[in-house]
Amino acid sequence: MTQMAKPATLSEGKLRQLYRTMLLIRRFEETATQLMIEGRLGTSLHSSVGQEAVAAGVCAALAPDDLIATNHRGHGHCLAKGVDPTAMMAELMGRTLGTNSGCGGSMHIADPERGVLGANGIVGGGIPIAAGAAYAAWVRQSGQVVTVFFGDGAVNSGGFHEAMNVAALWKLPLVFVCENNLYAEMTPQRVHSPTPDLWIRAAAYGMPGQAVDGNDVLAVLAVAEQAVERARAGDGPTLIECKTYRVRGHFEGDPEKYKDKAEALIWAARDPLERLKPQLSSTDAIETEIETILADAVRLAEAAAFPEAIEASRNVYA
Repeated sequence: MTQMAKPATLSEGKLRQLYRTMLLIRRFEETATQLMIEGRLGTSLHSSVGQEAVAAGVCAALAPDDLIATNHRGHGHCLAKGVDPTAMMAELMGRTLGTNSGCGGSMHIADPERGVLGANGIVGGGIPIAAGAAYAAWVRQSGQVVTVFFGDGAVNSGGFHEAMNVAALWKLPLVFVCENNLYAEMTPQRVHSPTPDLWIRAAAYGMPGQAVDGNDVLAVLAVAEQAVERARAGDGPTLIECKTYRVRGHFEGDPEKYKDKAEALIWAARDPLERLKPQLSSTDAIETEIETILADAVRLAEAAAFPEAIEASRNVYA
């Protein structure tokens, strides 16, 4: 593993933007959870609370026309890439104003205009898709970089290894980002992998591998910037393992009997927002802005219509 320095001192504006992105993700997830509790949200939820620094740091290193593929815990990635919170909230509510016209729900948000290829309910399902998109970018010589987010459980899937192999072989502009939040659904990472370090799998494919503190947004940004620069220069893919923690359960309503309470307390002290906040002069304006954005998102989403029955079969192909 190559040690990578943190970025040069960032401007107040850049730090504020990173904090804003993380806070938007945090409040979006908390708002959606509360709406679900109140019966106002007709979908299952897989919260990314605690993992905000990964989405914010990685996506801050990407260009607007770069692409991402995400997974079932993908709200944060979509928001960090610029997807409209109102459209996302409407999608969670099954309304026509949603990113997928209300037909996709939480696990299938997509927004091609923002470079979001889509979330995926299949573990590791987005990885081959990202490899295909990276191959297309390479063929077109578009200069785009593709990033795929996945959990620690996905590194044991066949698609992960196949994509790693072809990406390294053809030097595709692809960045693999593993969010190792210690649990694959309810299975502790130590149970399904013989080593706690998943980044070392990169060596088998001749690509760089890097572990980073996934709760430090500045560290994530530094590593992501190097990986993106390498991919854009034609030097091929990188595997980044972001060591983070899933604060909530696998799904909202998960009793979490498999978790150690002491472990959760340790990670609570590493909250990514609280770690960045002391570097800012004030966060009051950001917090007020985010509260307004989400209040408007809920109001507009709930006012939108439900799709007609015919929409269930539209854009469905054999």
